Amino acid sequence: MAINVTDPETCQTRWPARLHLVSSLVQMVCLVAVGAAILAGTASGASRIKDIVDVEGVRDNILVGYGLVVGLDGTGDSLNGSPFTEQSLIGMLERLGINIRDEELKTQNVAAVMVTGTLPPFSRQGSRIDVTVSSLGDSDSLLGGTLLVTPLLGADGEVYAVAQGTLTIGGFSVQGAAASLTQGVPTTGRIANGAMVEREILFSLDELDTIRLSLRNPDFTTARRIMDAINDYAGGTVAIATDPATVRLTIPTDRDIVGFMTEIEQLEVEPDQVARVLIDERTGIIVMGENVRISTVAVAQGNLTVRITETPQVSQPGPFAEAGETVIVDRTQIDVEEGEDRQFGVVDTGITLQELVESLNALGIGPRDMISILQTIKAAGALQAEIEVM
Repeated sequence: MAINVTDPETCQTRWPARLHLVSSLVQMVCLVAVGAAILAGTASGASRIKDIVDVEGVRDNILVGYGLVVGLDGTGDSLNGSPFTEQSLIGMLERLGINIRDEELKTQNVAAVMVTGTLPPFSRQGSRIDVTVSSLGDSDSLLGGTLLVTPLLGADGEVYAVAQGTLTIGGFSVQGAAASLTQGVPTTGRIANGAMVEREILFSLDELDTIRLSLRNPDFTTARRIMDAINDYAGGTVAIATDPATVRLTIPTDRDIVGFMTEIEQLEVEPDQVARVLIDERTGIIVMGENVRISTVAVAQGNLTVRITETPQVSQPGPFAEAGETVIVDRTQIDVEEGEDRQFGVVDTGITLQELVESLNALGIGPRDMISILQTIKAAGALQAEIEVM
């Protein structure tokens, strides 16, 4: 019997229970499918090609410039301690038709700064970029300052952008007669969209027949996987891994380069990892990759602790004694701990990262001691991984 689902009366009177059951089952199936998709995405270590490679020629360019910030509330450079600020101020005023070269300047509302920025690829004239402004002299704060027109130069010495605007400071500094308070870094600020691009970097992407993809972490296996993924998608040999860091891509003649690269960069590849242990001895941080393996080795860790406690006591003569003097008598207590509660453990060959950490933690070993143990295991030739000390 057919059900007219558009008839509210039919749905509510004749089939309410069945429709409710079907709806519940559909929702349950959807939740299970979504959960399975999430778990599959989490378990997989695949990454998009665009997240592990850079396209040769599509790169940022670093810009730098020197300028002046004005409008400070007495927190600028002292002209006696920053002679370059005084010279810059005099030169700027002379260009504006004001001659004060023979005058003594005492202003503290001006600061010399370095202006840095990054020119994105394919930036066009008239577009804007963010810039960072940092004090160069002995200024206390750039709060409330305004950057004057500052040319930003590239590595070739050419001007690619011009910056100007009001600074945004993320910190502050206040002081009184007997105390001061500083939060953040008041001598560094940013100007959002503070520079205008004046010169373009010419790069004709659409005229290229081949493009080289540069791996951010060079690896033979990862380069081969990228090549196979692209060739499988394109249905032919359009990608060749020339070395561990480069995959050369030939653009099909019947495809536009932007559309083809958009599809290629969305392909997923699982990057391979080198077995490596990173150690930061300053903070005691240890980071180990999942491919770290240990050959059969016995590990023991014990500490010899000698604790010496001095508790001097005062010795005085008895009451009404005819002779005697008050003296200090030394009392020394020595305790020796040989770490007898430490255990001697055997680490089996080929254990995983989790098993290694659990084995070392079972011995009561902290991060500092673990660093020494890993270095000793590496020296013994039982650690099948690289150790990099930061």
